[in-house]
Amino acid sequence: MAFKKDSNSLGSEQENSQNDDSSLLEFKNLDNKKEIESQLLEVSKGEDNDNGFLEFGFNQSILNSLINKGYKNPTPIQKAAIPELMLGRDLLGQAQTGTGKTAAFALPLIEKLTDNKELNAKVLVMTPTRELATQVAESFKSYSSESSNFKTVAIYGGTDYRNQISALKRKVDVVVGTPGRIMDHIRQGTFKIKDINCLVLDEADEMLNMGFLEDIEWIIDQLPENKQMVLFSATMPNEIRNIAKKYLNDPAEILIKSVKKETQLISQKFLYVQRHHKLDALKRILELNNEGVIIFVRTKLLTTSIAEALENSGHTVAVLNGDIPQNQRENTVDRLKKGFINILVATDVAARGLDVERIKLVVNYDFPFDKETYTHRIGRTGRAGRSGEAILFVNLREKHFLRNLENSTRTKIEEINIPSNKIINEKRMEKLIDSFNESSLAKDENEENKALIIDVLDNLKEKYSMDDSNIAMAAINLVIGNKSFFVNDDDSWINKQNNTDRNRSNRNNNNRMRNSSRRNNYQNDSFETYKFNFGKFDGVRVANIISSICNSTNINGRSIGKIQIFNDYSLVDLPRDLHRETKNKLKKIKVRN
Repeated sequence: MAFKKDSNSLGSEQENSQNDDSSLLEFKNLDNKKEIESQLLEVSKGEDNDNGFLEFGFNQSILNSLINKGYKNPTPIQKAAIPELMLGRDLLGQAQTGTGKTAAFALPLIEKLTDNKELNAKVLVMTPTRELATQVAESFKSYSSESSNFKTVAIYGGTDYRNQISALKRKVDVVVGTPGRIMDHIRQGTFKIKDINCLVLDEADEMLNMGFLEDIEWIIDQLPENKQMVLFSATMPNEIRNIAKKYLNDPAEILIKSVKKETQLISQKFLYVQRHHKLDALKRILELNNEGVIIFVRTKLLTTSIAEALENSGHTVAVLNGDIPQNQRENTVDRLKKGFINILVATDVAARGLDVERIKLVVNYDFPFDKETYTHRIGRTGRAGRSGEAILFVNLREKHFLRNLENSTRTKIEEINIPSNKIINEKRMEKLIDSFNESSLAKDENEENKALIIDVLDNLKEKYSMDDSNIAMAAINLVIGNKSFFVNDDDSWINKQNNTDRNRSNRNNNNRMRNSSRRNNYQNDSFETYKFNFGKFDGVRVANIISSICNSTNINGRSIGKIQIFNDYSLVDLPRDLHRETKNKLKKIKVRN
């Protein structure tokens, strides 16, 4: 049973669903393989259509919601998972963020609960963070928007208990929440779990990384024994395997391997910048792109200090970190979506699950700790097939981390330079001209404002005898203001830093060449190998051998070749043309007495 993704897959909630045809699905334990294939074959013989979701037999309300969202064809994870979940099987799925896994489990669960009239929840979805809980709950609501009877409730920390208790008392089909708050409601008896017949663990590996293993197991043990379980994870460590083995019943296992990563939709770049120049470099980057930006830093303290600095530079900025109350977080994300905020400075945990369409640029101000963190960060842009840009700040000590990151992601990250005054000034001029052009081409001008502008122009010409050229100059002057329009800061540090990086790189290359040359010399006829009767068992090190030879003879340390230390003896390459006196001294040398 092999499926390939249709290249026409669309939709903002599909989470970067456009993988290429080389995506590979691996299935294990598919006992119902023939049955599912026959069902799909029967559907394919039916009416001619251009909507791949028809093949699953969803009711019309779900199909209408998908059409409204622009979904046309399922992604590989959806093609694989939906038939299994529709059959009621447990499922263990491995898929990266951006493959459409939320819809993969939400759609079949909504289908099964369409006519549900019972009061208590039937489905529980657990997520590692509040943001992801909100995002998943919104997805359930959007997919069931055509069904007035379907209710989803999100419960998580940082918000008022009373509102959540009130929502749980009313009719609810799906509860989405974080482990801690779910436990609280279960213990207090405000979340009735006796009718739960499906549990979904979303981003299970992240929940384990955050220390939720005991909480997850406690919650599972409280739920009814006879239930369907769905576990999705981006990675599959042993702990996830152990949970699956312990709790899942003969699960279908689905592994999505994407040769074309979703990160290939993102232009990935890096620049070398010394720590004390990072803020200046950031401001220069934002001169070129400052609409829809997330800046990732490691600490809460940095989020506030950077946000203040950028606000003082005239940017509209907000902060997202663990100290921000949940209602304020939600308000911040909403303002970012609507364009009231252009720049968000955030920590990794606070921004997990953040999905805002207008994010065009991600700046890694602090180097990410690992591949997963980097992938999560840059995945905030380039969503649902749209392009995006990610810039990584790297200092000289982080060069090897950069190489490791490129190797682990199998992506070449392009080097760029910090924008100079010339580049920034050209960009400012371009923006100014574009703003005037857009204003002149505006078709939906307010008639009252248009009349006011004409009246002002007439007055300027008649009362002050100003011609069109003078009026234009005055208008531009008003736009520019009293401050200098062009940047004239000292930017010599940029070229100096770039040259320093290049010189450091050249020095490293020269050192490698010298070391290579030296190794080659060790292997030629100018050296002779001497054996000494001391080794590892005597606690001897290379430095001890070099020191003893130099102190006992007239041999220069630089002329000593390769040294090999074994358990009870050592081999040392020394110049072949040694004097007899020097050779006699070598026979008598002692190392560490």
